[in-house]
Amino acid sequence: MTVKEQLQSLSSKSYIAEDGESYQIDLQPPYTDEEIEKLKNQLPNNNLPEEIHQLLLYARGFKFGPLEKITFDTVNTFGFEDFFPNTIQLAGDGFGNFWILDLDENGKWGHVFYVCHDPAVVIKHSENLKEFILHIDEFGEKGKQSHLDQVHEKSVFDIWERNYGLIPREAMLQSHDEDIIRFATLFPENYLFADLQNKSNNSGFAWGKLGSDVSHIKRHESKLIWAFEKLNKKKGFFARLFSK
Repeated sequence: MTVKEQLQSLSSKSYIAEDGESYQIDLQPPYTDEEIEKLKNQLPNNNLPEEIHQLLLYARGFKFGPLEKITFDTVNTFGFEDFFPNTIQLAGDGFGNFWILDLDENGKWGHVFYVCHDPAVVIKHSENLKEFILHIDEFGEKGKQSHLDQVHEKSVFDIWERNYGLIPREAMLQSHDEDIIRFATLFPENYLFADLQNKSNNSGFAWGKLGSDVSHIKRHESKLIWAFEKLNKKKGFFARLFSK
């Protein structure tokens, strides 16, 4: 099933809101050929995957009660460029937290992440846009028992309080992955790392543990690995954290 077909499968479904009212998704107008060409110029390598091209000729997004609107064409407005150099901002929750899709340097559409500001956590939400739409459907059907609600209401706090997802340089250098070792050697000992390669949905890292003025953030050019400078004022905390 393509991402367009996944969205089409939702178009005739009805959902029940918390107030008992029923609602359906409301497809937004499709792109024209001229708009498609303008969008390509905003994307890395001017590349729009054919599957996404076909999706946009069907709808540029859709309204969905609990999340208001999901869009497929909001390019590089999210910010956080050190974490995600190129993005599609898919949706927000109305409280300053967002679901974004990661674009690589060649324009490939990759994973969907939930970026929460309070607590300051990044979570891998969905493998791709098609699965994200599936998670939207599940949320409409199951509400609090859905993957989306689990990430939004529970996983962010689990990562913040227990599973920080931050790795010391020494541990990175002991990896069996040559890409991880090469990346770690680029930075001095006072750096910490996050590695979401081959990690399941719900995995993430609590970058906010590094403090509000995080600086010197570096993303691997093609992999889900990040490096963060460990500020001196946090030395005591991380010494305790990684000595456990």
